[in-house]
Amino acid sequence: MDLKGSLSSLKEEGGLYRDKQLDAAIAWQGKLTTHKEELYPKNPYLQDFLSAEGVLSSDGVWRVKSIPNGKGSPPLTTATTPKPLIPTEASIRVWSDFLRVHLHPRSICMIQKYNHDGEAGRLEAFGQGESVLKEPKYQEELEDRLHFYVEECDYLQGFQILCDLHDGFSGEAQRNIYRLLNTAFGLVHLTAHSSLVCPLSLGGSLGLRPEPPVNFPYLHYDATLPFHCSAILATALDTVTVPYRLCSSPVSMVHLADMLSFCGKKVVTAGAIIPFPLAPGQSLPDSLMQFGGATPWTPLSACGEPSGTRCFAQSVVLRGIDRACHTSQLTPGTPPPSALHACTTGEEVLAQYLQQQQPGVMSSSRLLLTPCRVAPPYPHLFSSCGPPGMVLDGFPKGAVESIPVFGALCSSSSLHQTLEALARDLTKLDLRRWASFMDAGVEHDDVAELLQELQSLAQCYQDGDSLVD
Repeated sequence: MDLKGSLSSLKEEGGLYRDKQLDAAIAWQGKLTTHKEELYPKNPYLQDFLSAEGVLSSDGVWRVKSIPNGKGSPPLTTATTPKPLIPTEASIRVWSDFLRVHLHPRSICMIQKYNHDGEAGRLEAFGQGESVLKEPKYQEELEDRLHFYVEECDYLQGFQILCDLHDGFSGEAQRNIYRLLNTAFGLVHLTAHSSLVCPLSLGGSLGLRPEPPVNFPYLHYDATLPFHCSAILATALDTVTVPYRLCSSPVSMVHLADMLSFCGKKVVTAGAIIPFPLAPGQSLPDSLMQFGGATPWTPLSACGEPSGTRCFAQSVVLRGIDRACHTSQLTPGTPPPSALHACTTGEEVLAQYLQQQQPGVMSSSRLLLTPCRVAPPYPHLFSSCGPPGMVLDGFPKGAVESIPVFGALCSSSSLHQTLEALARDLTKLDLRRWASFMDAGVEHDDVAELLQELQSLAQCYQDGDSLVD
């Protein structure tokens, strides 16, 4: 049927459109009510960013603004760019309120049935995600999007997998159980299909019993705000992944993963000092000596304190320390107070420190001058830091724009106890009480296999417990 011709032949009769070919389709002759939902207001903070980059067309494709004459760079403007409006933390309603980076439309895969108004409810169980990937529609779409990015890569090292275990520290029993099940399934499946897995969390435990969030000496954050927690974890992630992300680095993602995951130890822990404390007039050896023999960084993998455990291999990155502070500037003739103060380069200082802390451990270290940017929209978490990250008591809150960070990835014997405790907590659960997992196709045999895999993974780290001095 010619739709255009049919529409042109419509005649209005008594408020109803009639056509012989359409009579059968028009069954409702009552009043019509239109319901209209107001659009969610655009975030003022992102408006200047959106207008500068381009527009999102109605077909969902991002159209970059055209350049005059089709060549060259866009014309420069001397007009002063107005300072963007920074939304307050209390005004955050969606996760993208502080997202200052455009997500390419080809990188977004919308799962409609798990939207807020979807027919399938909440996406809360590991099996639900598995079932989605088995649907041809989503599987083909994901493969197409991956192909799009792979074909554009000049040097594809692999895919970075972030296992974020943040749950808001609500203390709710149901949420803790879902987190436990999803963490266990996630770790086992990721280790089976990945080279390296690092869980990230500001919690103190992966198990059922909630523990207080970790404490940073120079940070004041709210553990109930995902915005704060994600900023801290992103700072650590951006630091520890530097070795394979720099073009000048001789270390690739594969080499780093091989070094940390030998003998089946595919799970590693993360830790960081945010910010790294360096007072005015101090050198790097001075600051490192203040830590004594304790493990310096704050744990970020919910695997307990690293002190008293055996480290098998580690990758350490220290960034943001001025070159003039790398070594000790002793007066000629003054005996160095430690071996660190006798080093002639910052790289030697860091390598010597790691050797003292973990003798005989395979260590990779990197010292970078570039600090970590914490300018807005980074949350105001610093109350005792001054530019450029120096520790100064009483400095105005939120005054810094960059900080030094000390981060590490470590294969540690602490994972033996952590993974075994995770398996013990799973044996206490009756899966039949959690409908989301049962409805997604998870069965008792799956849980039994999961327990066996967790215990086997835990055994990879057992030898370290008996080797602790």
